[in-house]
Amino acid sequence: MGKFFVQNFGCRATQADGAALESLLAAKGLSASDERAAADLVVLNTCTVTSSADDDVRQTIRRVHRENPAARILVTGCYAQRAPEELALLPGVEWVVGNSHKTQIADLVTIGSATPGAPYHGNIHVGDIFAQHDFLSAPVEDAAGDRTRPNLKIQDGCNNRCSFCIIPFVRGRSRSAPAEQVVAQVRNLAERYREIVLSGINLGRWGREPGSKMRLAGLIRLLLAESGVERLRLSSVEPMDFSDDLLQLMAGSPRIARHVHAPLQSGSDRVLRRMHRKYRPRHYADRVTKARALMPDAAIGADVMVGFPGETDAEFEENRSFIESLPFTYLHVFTYSERPGTPAADHANAVPMPVRKERNRILRELAAAKNREFRERMVGLTLPAVTLEAGTALTENYLKVELATPREPNRLVNLRIGGLAPGGLYEQPSLTSIP
Repeated sequence: MGKFFVQNFGCRATQADGAALESLLAAKGLSASDERAAADLVVLNTCTVTSSADDDVRQTIRRVHRENPAARILVTGCYAQRAPEELALLPGVEWVVGNSHKTQIADLVTIGSATPGAPYHGNIHVGDIFAQHDFLSAPVEDAAGDRTRPNLKIQDGCNNRCSFCIIPFVRGRSRSAPAEQVVAQVRNLAERYREIVLSGINLGRWGREPGSKMRLAGLIRLLLAESGVERLRLSSVEPMDFSDDLLQLMAGSPRIARHVHAPLQSGSDRVLRRMHRKYRPRHYADRVTKARALMPDAAIGADVMVGFPGETDAEFEENRSFIESLPFTYLHVFTYSERPGTPAADHANAVPMPVRKERNRILRELAAAKNREFRERMVGLTLPAVTLEAGTALTENYLKVELATPREPNRLVNLRIGGLAPGGLYEQPSLTSIP
């Protein structure tokens, strides 16, 4: 077996796992293939957060087997952890390896390839994910073609038990990358990149293991003190983990992006209770209001779910009205998808799919209006940003800007905003680099 190709599905954490897998396979003497069709080994690192994510994986497996019948297919990740037997039955799949055994993949494929007569089909390696203590992660330096903002996973797993979510059962308990490891990785990345994105399955729980005294805000202070990183950006943090300390740190440091992403799911108290979320609308509003007071021009985003079982018209209106009342600058709107093995999937009072889609449309329109209002406020201001590829930049407050003149990617710049572009902004023809 000479060449491998890793394809990742889903979230930043999956991308980080995939980057680590590439490093482990390369360490075994395998080389990365630029094309899936030319690879001897195809690793599909899966997501299972929705039924459509599962469909995407199954379609990809069939496509890989059709376009490259000689390839040995290994399916890993969250779908593999949840339903290994289902995947093992698909044509061409040689290995199914859950997150519980992901760190062993490089050994499995190299030992298997060296064993004459090794079985072609149905090798399943899945164990108790809650016994998992290994932390698999490597910086993702080219996610979605973006080679200027590496994503570094510093936390994995989740101890929450939201009634709609399968993730704790496929990712395991919350666990954190050691602080010294994070510092070393950020130091290394900071030599090549201006902005680094910190991510995790439940990022705000970093450092919450028994015996740990440092929390996320403390880690960020350590990174600022012991590395040359010019800008850190936090991905998604649960609302109640946006402590006053963390928000004040973000507001007070020019080296932290003013960008708050706090999953909401619903603005209805009753729906939140059925979801088993650990806050109520008033708690969420307090955190967002605090963030806006400290950072008037910050990006404030949320994940929102529509069509949760039993969601009435009145509860949806509570959700819509709550969202309208808060200073969001963007939303990620999701339609509820039943996940086998979760309490919500057994709820008898399912919302009809046409109703779910209509509620999704309503919130997307509300999100678009809020985003446009936010962008309009930025016109005429000078915003710090990092240059990307293809003549664009991303502002500190998470807005895409079309540059007046092309600039080399991976530079911090100050951009004078000239007006609105489709989905973003455009720059007035003046640009000054930050020393």
